[in-house]
Amino acid sequence: MSAAALPEVTISESRGIRYLHLGTPWIQGAMRIEAPLVIELEYVRRMMAWTLFRDPAAVAGGHLVQLGLGAGTIARFCSRRMKMRVTVVELNERVIHVCRQWFRLPASSATFLVESADAGAWVADVAHRGVADVLAVDLYDHEAASPVLDSAEFYRRCFDVVAPGGAMTVNLFGRNASFEKSTRRIAAAFGADAVLTVQPTKEGNTVVLAMKQVTFAPLDELARRAENIETRWQLPARKWLRMLRPAAGPAATDPAPA
Repeated sequence: MSAAALPEVTISESRGIRYLHLGTPWIQGAMRIEAPLVIELEYVRRMMAWTLFRDPAAVAGGHLVQLGLGAGTIARFCSRRMKMRVTVVELNERVIHVCRQWFRLPASSATFLVESADAGAWVADVAHRGVADVLAVDLYDHEAASPVLDSAEFYRRCFDVVAPGGAMTVNLFGRNASFEKSTRRIAAAFGADAVLTVQPTKEGNTVVLAMKQVTFAPLDELARRAENIETRWQLPARKWLRMLRPAAGPAATDPAPA
């Protein structure tokens, strides 16, 4: 897509929160102006549920790859709060510019990189195989009708990008989205036993977690990790445990995956 064909980027503010839009009222991201490292949107907080399935000692210095910048919330949080190395892939250079100007996006450095590129082409590049400890996927256009990239081939390539022991987290939302079909495609790429879903938000966002060669910890260990996550990063991890479900079957906590 040419730069001229990409949507305009606009911002709005209400009650201390700054919102990112792609020329429509649909919210593409948000930041609390006086607390830019607080994750404001509920679905974005749930996209951080991968922390339950990763050794806390391995988070700092790990590599987060984010497909779709939005308002830069995940990239900002993981870089500054979690001390992770971050790579963001964003097609629309206007989004990058606005995030640098209005959403406190960190400057480029050895540990923070923003690439203006097509996410589908990026994950297809064999040079990126196994580079991501965490892959965050949130790809929507200005209409927010369905994910821009949602094919079985795309998720297979995402699997290739994730390192062994890593995780992918995906936001599924939209008027035309088929959550069941999308989840089946993710499960086909990662394995049904490796995929969990998080209870939908009231706005209709469903977060899917997919792990690569990860052994699920027992429930008591997950509970300890949740307490650590809440203390260390102020994320509602104990609530996530109650919301997690396998891609098919009973609640993840009833019983926890072995």
